[in-house]
Amino acid sequence: MVSMFTMSPGRCYRLAAGSLALLAAVLLIVDLVTQSSTLADNKLTDSHLTLDDTERISKELVVLQDTYKTAVETMKDARKQLDSEMSRQTQTNWELEHQTKRSNDYKSQMEKITKEIETTRSRLSMISKLHCLLETGDGCKHCPAGWILMNSVCYYFPLKSNIMKTWKESRDFCQLQGGDLIIIDSQDEEVCCWTLLRQWWENGFWIGITDIETEDRWVWINNVTEVEYWMDGEPNNDGINGEDCGVAVASISNPWKTRFDGKCQLHNLHWICETPLTS
Repeated sequence: MVSMFTMSPGRCYRLAAGSLALLAAVLLIVDLVTQSSTLADNKLTDSHLTLDDTERISKELVVLQDTYKTAVETMKDARKQLDSEMSRQTQTNWELEHQTKRSNDYKSQMEKITKEIETTRSRLSMISKLHCLLETGDGCKHCPAGWILMNSVCYYFPLKSNIMKTWKESRDFCQLQGGDLIIIDSQDEEVCCWTLLRQWWENGFWIGITDIETEDRWVWINNVTEVEYWMDGEPNNDGINGEDCGVAVASISNPWKTRFDGKCQLHNLHWICETPLTS
């Protein structure tokens, strides 16, 4: 009879081998668990921060939040200002368009008015010429600017008391103005000039008469010989160089004795210019 605890060598060998394998498996599992725990502890240790780090991070976070809020507010203000500027710009553009339109309207009105003025002026000129033609038969005539019309003749009187010239300078002035020194060839002209000018020119004024060409032969600048209206004792050709240019004065007592001879290049007097009417 065989005992129940008796095992064959082959089976005992297989059981030992199985036991060793199981032990090895257990040891491997324990080692893996130990390594995992160590790794977990290391990771947990690495993830822990100090109190100073936490406070510093909290302060930086607060600063960042404040900066963010400030940036947001600044952006909102800038947006509002931009919207306001855009609104004002829109109004300005409207006003500019309105003013431009008004300016163009005014310009058009001015151009229209200017054309109407030119048309009216042209019509008035034609009407005036037609009226003169009907009245006189030869059209209207007028004096140059600054001249005075008397008895159908234009006269220029330099009425400023401080303006005086020699006889030649006076004649040059008259010729430059389109006239010449006055030629007094009628009693009416004589009386008219004296009445008008006696309150200004007591010392006399140059007239267009001279004996420069021939001594004692007094001739008007229109080549008409003069023999009348000399004052008593004149002309006397006084002085070394003589006196060769005619001077007229106003005389209340005798308007027919109003002339004497003066020194052409030495005496500075007033003068009178005359010129015919022009169309």
